[in-house]
Amino acid sequence: METILIVDDEKNYPLILSAVLEEEGFETLTANSGQQALKILKDSDVDLVLTDMKMSVMDGIALLEHVKKKDPELPVIMMTAYGTVEKAVEAMQKGAYNYILKPFDNQSMIMYVRKAIDTYRVVKENRQLRNAVESQYRFDNIIGKSKAMQDIFELIRKIAPTPATVLIEGESGTGKELVAKSLHFNSPRRSAPFIAVNCSAFAESLLESELFGHEKGAFTGAMSMKKGRFELADGGTLFLDEIGELSPNLQVKLLRVLQEKTFERVGGEKTISADIRIIAATNKNLEQEVKAGRFREDLYYRLNVLYIHLPPLRERPEDIRLLSGHFIKKYADERKSDIPVAGIDQKTGRLFYDYHWPGNVRELENAIERAVILCPSDMISVSDLPRNFKADLTNALHFDDIPANTSLPETLDMIEQQMIKRALKMTNHVQAHAAQLLGIGKSGLNMKIKKYNIRTENPE
Repeated sequence: METILIVDDEKNYPLILSAVLEEEGFETLTANSGQQALKILKDSDVDLVLTDMKMSVMDGIALLEHVKKKDPELPVIMMTAYGTVEKAVEAMQKGAYNYILKPFDNQSMIMYVRKAIDTYRVVKENRQLRNAVESQYRFDNIIGKSKAMQDIFELIRKIAPTPATVLIEGESGTGKELVAKSLHFNSPRRSAPFIAVNCSAFAESLLESELFGHEKGAFTGAMSMKKGRFELADGGTLFLDEIGELSPNLQVKLLRVLQEKTFERVGGEKTISADIRIIAATNKNLEQEVKAGRFREDLYYRLNVLYIHLPPLRERPEDIRLLSGHFIKKYADERKSDIPVAGIDQKTGRLFYDYHWPGNVRELENAIERAVILCPSDMISVSDLPRNFKADLTNALHFDDIPANTSLPETLDMIEQQMIKRALKMTNHVQAHAAQLLGIGKSGLNMKIKKYNIRTENPE
């Protein structure tokens, strides 16, 4: 139920309006002065202020100014007599939603109130959505305890507040767009749009229109003017995913935007300015693309002001268990079973560590989502995983990489070293837990660590 604050220094008037509005299903609060109204606003959630213009000590305009300082989007409707219409216009210029002339009939007043309430409802929904999105892309919502990811978190914290262009490189599925959104939602541009476009998803002619917009009649099928992503992102961030797929022609046009901050729509002559931050991402090595002549060197250096490299999941296996737990929680509500999934069994956990994860974090999330839905018990096992995952596990030990002249003792030593290193990473280098995982005593593990000269990050 929406709450309306009614303010008028005629003591009976707020009571009359309150009765009318409560009949319409609204909750009301009343005040007989601007000062009293401000106290109510401080202590209560209000969806609309309906105030008289002419009041002693603090008039309606002064109250309006105080309201707008507290919440610039909270609607205020001014009630005014014919003799103070000029004041009402002044109030509109200072942010009043509307004004209504006294005397007015109840139905007109209710119509004004409903329109203002509906407008503010949309504002609140957008605000809640924005807050939810910002919460989702806080730094601490990017999952990773490995040193590589901790270094990236620190880098994001440093560069998010700046307006500088950022280039993110990493294999598909490593979370490049998640990092881009974290940069945006932790920057001064957070309340402005975050616009993403995948450069590999459009043909060249369509991508040009998508980025820069087009004028009516610019090409066959252009029935009206259309704004491009650069205009839509004004004041915010434009995320150009798969930037390595950009054609030479569009590379030139993008370079001009980065240099001059201006562009023209396709088929147009008017020069348009846009205040945007560019974040580009690619699964290619752009430096190698430059050397191969497939990407402009000047554009590369314009994009590569600040650089983030996202490591593949196979290079940070200590994050797998943490990510798995996160995705299990995420998809728990979709499970149509009375048995909640508590985690992954030990055997599957070891296999997760050995698996190559060619699809990176995205592949892990998809595997967990499927397993949570299909798992018949409270623990995910290998049988709940996709067929391709189980097939690829046959190559987990990579025996083909062992030289043919390697002796059996040497081979066993190699395997033992790898298993110890894996167990230490899986347990965050807590040796007691690693020993338990390996099925040996802690002293035995300690001897083997010394034998193979294995470096531990948390020596005991």
